[in-house]
Amino acid sequence: MIERYTLPQMGRIWSEENKFKGMLRIEILVCEALAKLGEIPREALAKIKKRAGFDLDRIKQIERQTRHDVIAFLEAVGEQVGRESRYIHLGLTSYDIVDTSLSLRMQEAGDLILQDLKKLSQVLKTRAKEHKETIMIGRSHGIHAEPITLGLKFALWWKETERNRERMLKVREVISYGKISGAVGTYAHLDPRVEEYVCKKLGLTPAPVSSQILQRDRHAQYLCALALMASSLEKFALEIRNLQRTDILEVEEYFSRGQKGSSAMPHKRNPIVSERISGLARIVRGNAQAALENIALWHERDLTHSSVERVIIPDSCILVDYMLKRFTEVMENLLVYPENMKKNLEKTKGLIFSETILLELAKKGLRRAEAYRAVQRNAMKAWERGTSFKKVLLQDKEVRKHLSKSEVENCFDLNHNLRNVDKIFKRLGI
Repeated sequence: MIERYTLPQMGRIWSEENKFKGMLRIEILVCEALAKLGEIPREALAKIKKRAGFDLDRIKQIERQTRHDVIAFLEAVGEQVGRESRYIHLGLTSYDIVDTSLSLRMQEAGDLILQDLKKLSQVLKTRAKEHKETIMIGRSHGIHAEPITLGLKFALWWKETERNRERMLKVREVISYGKISGAVGTYAHLDPRVEEYVCKKLGLTPAPVSSQILQRDRHAQYLCALALMASSLEKFALEIRNLQRTDILEVEEYFSRGQKGSSAMPHKRNPIVSERISGLARIVRGNAQAALENIALWHERDLTHSSVERVIIPDSCILVDYMLKRFTEVMENLLVYPENMKKNLEKTKGLIFSETILLELAKKGLRRAEAYRAVQRNAMKAWERGTSFKKVLLQDKEVRKHLSKSEVENCFDLNHNLRNVDKIFKRLGI
């Protein structure tokens, strides 16, 4: 199911074919730099550029013997280039090309994710404006609190998505570094100008200092940004799941004709995409933890990070791309039920206006603790009897000593609670 959404773009970035194409491109650029410096013949460069290529099956065949994918790649390329292949990989270590090409792929994956975030941001902004005045109950601890609007909820999500875009832009910059500095980063067999030339051609910045590898705090920061995105998406999806519960049913994922919710119960309409997003977020967060553990390596480098990265970086990029696309579809097609929101607002029979009464009593001169006790006493009475909070208040002698009937009734005005919604939207620029 996930492949249907990712293979044409994100999946292609992380394919074996694309990995080796990037590595070959870097090897040829190194040869170009060496030719410019007069360290290899220009005639050899011309032949390398003309003949260099690889066959993926041949690389895999060689790797079964060498048990080293970069050596297998170099041998496969060398078979096609011939004698001039002796000029390929001069002074390099494997991770000069592996890490530099990985940076390129993480850049490209980041660009796709930025496109996804932009689309989701646009959809959230549109739906926030659409429902700016769609009144619903706000909840704290799962309990009815005070009125909000659905548009405010979506505006909150929009702003968080914008922060995720900012983080993605930042980590794209953090990962946009290359290194062509040799086995332990000392340029022992290379002129640093080779690195400068290659990185400039690739649109990367040369790492100011490196060991055998680019330092893994860069990759960990990237994965942590993806984990934050996944967590935001889970937060949004969890809210939809809660609001779709039968006893709430204020919003609902679109349920297409012919779709099935349960093998046993034909009536079921489940929030399956939101549930899927909540589950996948756990994987992305787990991958970020593994990326953090990759930072600490032995001396100038050990191999413990390599096997992990072959899983966590492609998987996290693919999963977040998928999650963003699917959640955008959920938001585009989300069903909203204002009438149910109105019914739910009325479930507590006015208790949601308790703070307004509290503040009005305080304005009349009561100490806050006295006002609180008076309001809570009447709120508990209304709750236990299942009767109107307003009615109970109007029958309370202590309250009526301070508030007239009209003053009590004015406290139950929804418009008072939501009078600053326009100001919030204006501040957000929506």
